[in-house]
Amino acid sequence: MIDEAALLAIPPYGLLREEKHAFLTRELRALTESHALRCPAYAAMLAATGTVPAAITAWEDLPPLPVRLFKEFTLTSVPDEALYKTITSSGTTGQQVSRIYLDRETSALQSKVLAKIMENTLGGSRLPMIILDTSAVIQNRALFSARGAGIIGFGLFGRDKIYALDADMRLDLEGIRAFLARHGGEPIFLFGFTYMVWQHFYAELRRLGETLDLRNGILLHGGGWKKLADQAVDHAQFNRALREVCGIRRVLDYYGMVEQTGTVYVECEHGRLHAPVWADVLIRRPGDFSVAAQGETGLIEVVSILPRSYPGHALLTEDEGRLLGEDDCPCGRKGKTFEVLGRVKRAETRGCSDTYEQKR
Repeated sequence: MIDEAALLAIPPYGLLREEKHAFLTRELRALTESHALRCPAYAAMLAATGTVPAAITAWEDLPPLPVRLFKEFTLTSVPDEALYKTITSSGTTGQQVSRIYLDRETSALQSKVLAKIMENTLGGSRLPMIILDTSAVIQNRALFSARGAGIIGFGLFGRDKIYALDADMRLDLEGIRAFLARHGGEPIFLFGFTYMVWQHFYAELRRLGETLDLRNGILLHGGGWKKLADQAVDHAQFNRALREVCGIRRVLDYYGMVEQTGTVYVECEHGRLHAPVWADVLIRRPGDFSVAAQGETGLIEVVSILPRSYPGHALLTEDEGRLLGEDDCPCGRKGKTFEVLGRVKRAETRGCSDTYEQKR
């Protein structure tokens, strides 16, 4: 596999289709061979599909693991003594959760790649940051949920950080206003999970009849749209509503999952989710799992070269989406662009925002 320095030297959206495809095929084939040697359960799954890792000539031929398997099996490719931390997916009471096992190498690589992606989005400097959540969610750093992992991961790109909500999920208007007084006129980074931004920030400001001046803010949010879709709130309405209460103009969604931590697909200024060079997406037809054409709705498959300590490099999600294009986005970033249309019917709710609301 490619060495880390060479991997991180690649611009996040700088490879055209053929070069990226060759790069990912080579890296994902090597990862498949490595996990087959070190994870007996994964080797058995490959054998059941008749897959010979060395014979793979295109990464699309890899059999993706359904993300649900991480709820049902312990899938790790490193000995117990090498484990550094365990991340659990979102899950409502009574649901099984995915457990993702990281060694130090994988955890560090995920953080470095996330930093490269966020540098492309935010610029090279850490910005004053408002976390639209409560600090109470950050507890055991060795074993924490997707929500906590998201806050910790994205929190690395902020400075002078404050939490907008107290332990009882009440909006701390006084603290936010004091923060804005310190950083008036500066770009400000805001991060939160979609439903919680809506319920505890936007809706509370509306209820109180209050506004904030965040015209220089950049809001990054993600983690599930189900509850907002149930309220007939779409992306355009979400963005418009936030602009009304705080003047924020840059509102960016992102797509990601605990099973591939560090790999995030960030929305550009033209409303498209982008696949970085270290990862890619594929849409599969639910009937026979064949590869869908551009514009065709199907199940989202995600691949990433980051998972080294567990076989999470090719995953079939429970989300529906469609490809919008490749190497042709008006923003200038190369690679595939896509949109997420929602959860497949009868799939478990598992987004951070959706899960939080069910627990409430």
